[in-house]
Amino acid sequence: MELMQAIRGRRSIRVFDGRPIDRPVLEEIVGAASYAPSRMNVQPWHFHVATGEARQRVAAVMAMTTAYLQEYVDVLGPEHVEHAARFYADLGGAPVIIGISSPRDDDVFEARDFAISVGAAIQNLLLAVEDNGLGACSLSVPVWIRDQLAEVFEVDAEWEIMSLIVMGHADESPHPRDRHTDVVTFLT
Repeated sequence: MELMQAIRGRRSIRVFDGRPIDRPVLEEIVGAASYAPSRMNVQPWHFHVATGEARQRVAAVMAMTTAYLQEYVDVLGPEHVEHAARFYADLGGAPVIIGISSPRDDDVFEARDFAISVGAAIQNLLLAVEDNGLGACSLSVPVWIRDQLAEVFEVDAEWEIMSLIVMGHADESPHPRDRHTDVVTFLT
């Protein structure tokens, strides 16, 4: 697959058919994420790949998010809460959930650099998923359950969960969405 085709064709998938993904494919996808750029090659990320029973434990924690319904209404608006509750009940049936953690750092500049690097790793991961004919969706970790997620992903206390990726064989085909056209200013 050509890079621009993958960039333009990738969509967030939230419904999966449940078929497992072979370990070598998972290793290739996570390996692609590890090639992301980071300041001074610090590579401030760790990938926690949950399948099988571990995936069920992660999904159970994510299903708890609906206990924080008011927070969801505040963030998503009332029109999107029902859809979110259905998705979080079983994460769309995704057979793989990847937690991405990064070192905790009180220095605002260091924390920003870590977040930028993790974002680049996520993009590499999502493009590798697309290249392998699979689907995925990147999720921000709800702050109200981050400690429980860190526990099920066995994240060291000095690290924090930054994002989740749900991944599998897509069982939906989202339509392309319009892209913003006013996102660039050329200066000469």
